[in-house]
Amino acid sequence: MGKDNVGTSDADLVRRVRAGDTDAYAEIVARYRDRLGRYAVHMLGDREDAEEALQDTFVRAYRSLARCDDPARFGPWVYGILVNRCRTAGARSARRRRVFVRNDAALNGAALPDAALRADFADLVGWALARLGPECREAFLLKHVEDLEYDEMAKLTGAGISALKMRVKRACEQLRAILSEAEHV
Repeated sequence: MGKDNVGTSDADLVRRVRAGDTDAYAEIVARYRDRLGRYAVHMLGDREDAEEALQDTFVRAYRSLARCDDPARFGPWVYGILVNRCRTAGARSARRRRVFVRNDAALNGAALPDAALRADFADLVGWALARLGPECREAFLLKHVEDLEYDEMAKLTGAGISALKMRVKRACEQLRAILSEAEHV
């Protein structure tokens, strides 16, 4: 995560930004935008909400760059900001949804996307991920999509390693069940 194709390290870019080089921040954004954006979309399930969380993350990171204690670890630091922004956006979204009656049995029995959409495996996986609870989805994405170690995940989320392992295990079990169910529809 710390170097791009040109070979400039995150630490070098952070130092340049701190010295007033705004172009260096554009390089940082370009380096992390796709990966952070993918995580936000998976976490929030909505591209507009994800884009908003991503933009907010980059603005907050820029404003608080002086508090990035280890510029060489900018990646995990900015991920931590995004994790918090996604949690806030998810909570806000959940509050908006509370206006409606939630029927978990109906949600769990909801029909799959039509056959044309199911043909695309990515849509099916995205649909299955969206059915996971936020904590399990977050842990699964950090472990299996972003390929982070449990100690890194613990630093980002504030959860204990054993709790994260349990969340990942539960997420995998739930995804297996959801995808198995989808296979038989």
